Parts: sequence; structure tokens; C-alpha cells
Amino acid sequence: MVAAFGDAGHAFPAIALAGALQRRGHEVLVETWEHWREAVEAEGLGFTAAEEYKTFPPPAPGSADGASAADAALALVPLMEEFRPDVVVSDVLTVAPALAAEKAGRRRATLIPHVYPVHEPGMPFFAFGTQPPRTPVGKAMWRAWLPVLTAGLKRGRRELNEMRAAVGLAPVGELHGGISAELALVATFPQLEYPRRWPAGVKVTGPMEFELPYPEVELPEGDEPLVLVAPSTAQDPELRLLRGSLEALAEEPVRVVATANRRPPGGVLPEAPANAVVVDWLSYSQVMPEAALVVCHGGHGTVARALGAGAPMLCCPAVGDMAENSARVAWAGAGLMLPWRLTGAASLRWAVRRILGDDRFSRRSGQVADWARAHDGAEQGAALVERLAG
Repeated sequence: MVAAFGDAGHAFPAIALAGALQRRGHEVLVETWEHWREAVEAEGLGFTAAEEYKTFPPPAPGSADGASAADAALALVPLMEEFRPDVVVSDVLTVAPALAAEKAGRRRATLIPHVYPVHEPGMPFFAFGTQPPRTPVGKAMWRAWLPVLTAGLKRGRRELNEMRAAVGLAPVGELHGGISAELALVATFPQLEYPRRWPAGVKVTGPMEFELPYPEVELPEGDEPLVLVAPSTAQDPELRLLRGSLEALAEEPVRVVATANRRPPGGVLPEAPANAVVVDWLSYSQVMPEAALVVCHGGHGTVARALGAGAPMLCCPAVGDMAENSARVAWAGAGLMLPWRLTGAASLRWAVRRILGDDRFSRRSGQVADWARAHDGAEQGAALVERLAG
């Protein structure tokens, strides 16, 4: 059983893993939001709709504030007894299936569809978007702030243990008790991971890619470098990055294809300059292999697809872990990070010129793509899950 949070960045890697397990001859049931039923069943996979519950802040089990992860876990226990999975792979944001699996005595694995979020002493905190310190003083600074991080993790552990108690499970002492100690699949590129000590059960597999089929779009004519503007599907509702990029590159010697990801304000696509095409949606597998540069917010799914295609990136993080992913891209030498407050036309134009004018960025992203061709993340993850099942 493979269970995932409903956002595409979490559901798609889970579907990719489920597909790889099925190709290896296993019966697979996918549990995620009803929204993805058609896509899952089109892959020939079993589907069951997840109960959508409130995560932040978590309501008390059985309260009138909505279903909690504990309520959802208890509702899943009969399914565990009926389907009897050998292993339950639960997305890092999906607590209920992991609790239900433990309650039913099933082996558990965690799928982490981004860089590893557990803190390493002396390193930046996850989601801060900061590169590793280069001096002992920098490491000492991060160690000094560690009690602040620990306090937040203890609060999360307390909330998790409240849910565990409601399900009838013993409390955990680990600060990241929601991540399986048996097996944690980190579906990212090792080139994006800062140096650290790795726990025995944690394996970096490479990204797990899945894409909904979509007709090809017509690209701008010409031989100039192609720049793909690929904003987040969840952030920037006013399409500030897309509009700023079109303005910045209107007079540049490039071709531009930009997608609004089915979120144009008022349903009207922004007007495209002569060297650009603006579309409502597109297939990354069509456009990214042709791109000399991808301009994006830094969501992990987009970052992974671009690096897998060998395209360097200009990352302009808006919120959440986008800053973390963007910092990792810059640290790996595969692109640049432009803070959100600086994403005006002039800054975007300068950054695009910088990346296109220095082939070190494309060489580095090409090296990551070479690694990706030799390491299929979903297949590697499926082999590890299979090994866990015995």
C-alpha cells in the first residue's frame, strides 16, 4: 500500500513508486485524495480515497474541529485487515496510514519526496534556504540556535504522541518519530544533499517521476536558447514570476515558453511578447529537454524534472521549502537563487544572462542528468520496499 498527501508534489512520486512496484509483480493499492483516482486507475493500480483531515494545527481526536489523523488512522484499520499489505509506504506528510499500519502490525516505510528534512548538527535548519557554513564560526552559530529548533520539534512530537495515544499506540521518544526507522526513501538527487551522517534506514533513491499525459504545445520558432518559465502550481496566484519573466526577456536573444499552470487570474492568459508563447499547461517531458534554462519558484518537483533533463535553473522561491530547494540548486552549481523580493524585470534579466553566459551551470546540470539516466528513483525505491517486505 502506497499512501500520499494530495498535492501533486507528494502524490506524483507516490504514484511513480506504486507503478514501479506493480511492474515488479506486486499488488499495489494507492491511497490518496479522490482528485487523483482517474490518474491512478489509468496506470492499472488499485485506488482507495484518503480521508482528508486537518493537519495544521491538528484537531483533537473526535472533536468538532474536523477529522484528525488519529480518526483517519482508526478508519483505515479495517482496510489494513482486508488488504493485508506486506508493507505500507506512507508519504512524509501522511500520518494516518503510518499509524494504521503500525496498529495492524505491518512493516512501514516513509516516502520523502524532497531533500531530507532532519537536521544535522552545525548545518542550517531545513527550509531556511541557507547554504552550509564555511567556517567553524558559522557552524557554531547554527549550534547556538539549535534549542529553538528542538523546542519546535518537541512540540511536534507531543502532538504526534497525542495522536498515537488515541490510536492505542505507545509514545515515541524520537523528535522525528513520524519517519520510519525501518526504511525512509528520500526521492531527491544526492547532488542536492549537504554532507551529513546518514541513518542506516535512510536511502537517497533519486526523484520518482510521474506526469499526466498532455498534448504537445507549439514552441517559439528560431534557434535562440529556449527559456521555460514554470511557476508553482500552488503559489503566486497573480503570476508575478511569469509576468516579470516575460517583461525581462521580451528584448533578449532567447525564445520563451511560459505556462500559467491553469491558474491565470480571471481565466485570461498574460499577453506574450514576440519571442514568447504563453500556454495554460504543458508537458515538462516535452519542453524541459529542449530548454537551455528553467525559471521557476523552486518547488522540488520542478527542480527534479529540470535537473533530470539537464537544464540549469533560476529559482525564485516564494514560500515554504522552495528556498531550501533553491539554495541546494545554487550550492550544487546547477543554477542561481534570486530572492522573491528581488524578482523584478531587471534582476530576472541579469540572472538569466548570467546563467546562459556561463556554461558551468549547464555542465553541472548535465552531470546530474547523466546520474539520473543511470538511476531510476522509482525503480530503486521499489527494490528497497521489496527488500523490506522480505
